Amino acid sequence: MSLSNEDSASKMAAPRHNAWIGSDGAGGCDLRSDTMTTPTASMLAAIQSCTLLDDVFNEDPTTMDLESHCAALTGKEAGLFVLSGTMGNQLALRSLLTQPPHGVLCDYRSHIVKYEAGGVATLTGALVKTVVPKNGVYLTLEDIKANVYLDDDVHTCPTRVISLENTLNGMIMPLQEVRRISAFARQHGLKMHCDGARLWEVAASGAGSLVDFASCFDTVSLCFSKGLGAPIGSILVGSKDVIKHARWVRKSIGGGLRQSGVVTAAARVAVDETFGKGPNGEGGLLRNTHVLAQEVSKMWTDLGGKLVHPVHTNMVWLDLDDANCTGARFEALGREAGLKLLGGRLVIHYQIYQNRDFVIPRLANIFKAVLGGRGQSGGSHASQDGETSMYRSQ
Repeated sequence: MSLSNEDSASKMAAPRHNAWIGSDGAGGCDLRSDTMTTPTASMLAAIQSCTLLDDVFNEDPTTMDLESHCAALTGKEAGLFVLSGTMGNQLALRSLLTQPPHGVLCDYRSHIVKYEAGGVATLTGALVKTVVPKNGVYLTLEDIKANVYLDDDVHTCPTRVISLENTLNGMIMPLQEVRRISAFARQHGLKMHCDGARLWEVAASGAGSLVDFASCFDTVSLCFSKGLGAPIGSILVGSKDVIKHARWVRKSIGGGLRQSGVVTAAARVAVDETFGKGPNGEGGLLRNTHVLAQEVSKMWTDLGGKLVHPVHTNMVWLDLDDANCTGARFEALGREAGLKLLGGRLVIHYQIYQNRDFVIPRLANIFKAVLGGRGQSGGSHASQDGETSMYRSQ
């Protein structure tokens, strides 16, 4: 079944030059990730008026303003601009961990384990222990207690940091549970890190403010280049002492920037315009994406489709195996319709919402093609050796 039509053909045949046009660019039809959001004209205007001093010398006003603003939004003492979410996580863990033997406890699906190229091992020498949450959604204090190492026996690699990810696969770890785990960690002298690449989404959902969540952690990383739409960068926030050490480590791995204002100016616009002006995302754009994600998930389940994960924020995980559809077939249907897809994960970022009149009818047609005739949807596929990755078509 072909899903292309004159409208989508004309849209794809003569794409506008992909520069500073937001949802009119490639991001408006790309559901592979919220990293596919493209920068806007207001970001370009901010870059044109940014300061151009040296961040290695810690003297660029544009960058320092972004860092202090994000620290204030999260209720932390200091912030450090970093090039990526991976860098933010790795600098945090390297700064919180001191001397081996030491270990990190985290969810088995965590980004620091699956998608950061073994950085925890190479940069810190720490043993990572991964935990499968019993509830299938998020770690609880009971999961932590059952897996943490607190003794000083010479055979043990003691846990020194608990690293939690929020959101994880679009799912929210509730504030109440984070507070329980944080209280336990403090009772036993353990440090807490939050991979909050999408913590903006948590706050925008109404589950708690940035300050509420950040108060439970020693360090928090948040991404500008995912759902917020900036072209590059993340922020690491924490105490002044930890951030000072992280700045040192950042320099050692080549993360120091000179005229950093050209990227931090765009990030500041992304925070203000996309997330919002306050710690709850006041006036921002993210909440609309959550509403649209619920509509997309209902569109799929109303046709008989199943979901891999519950939809809490902006991600919809379609169970393509249950639908007897390969990832490759699903992506091919997307290409015919003028949409970029990657397996069964759909990320409904704010530029998809802005382009929803184009995207949603095409998604509906794809869903009908997959679920309307499961026997003709591409068939089952042989399992691939090795653990699966969301970055590979299965």
